[in-house]
Amino acid sequence: MPIDGLIKGNVFDPNQIAVISAVFEDVLRTLGVVDRENPLAETVARKIIQLAQTGEYDPTILRTRVLAAVDTSRKGVA
Repeated sequence: MPIDGLIKGNVFDPNQIAVISAVFEDVLRTLGVVDRENPLAETVARKIIQLAQTGEYDPTILRTRVLAAVDTSRKGVA
C-alpha cells in the first residue's frame, strides 16, 4: 500500500508529506519489506501518520519510534 492513499485524508503541507514519505520508504527498506501490499507496510504508514498528526516531523525521531513500535508489535505476534 502506498502511503499516498493514507495521507490524502490529512492536512499536511508538501514538506511534511516529503518527510512522511521518505521515512516510510526508509523504514520499509530497513525492515526488508519490498511488497507494498504487505500488511506491515500499512502498519508502518499508519504509525508514521499517527506520529505526524501529533506534530512530529523529525525524520530520525519518526524512524526510531516507528521501528520501535513495529518491533514491539511483531514480538507480540511471535
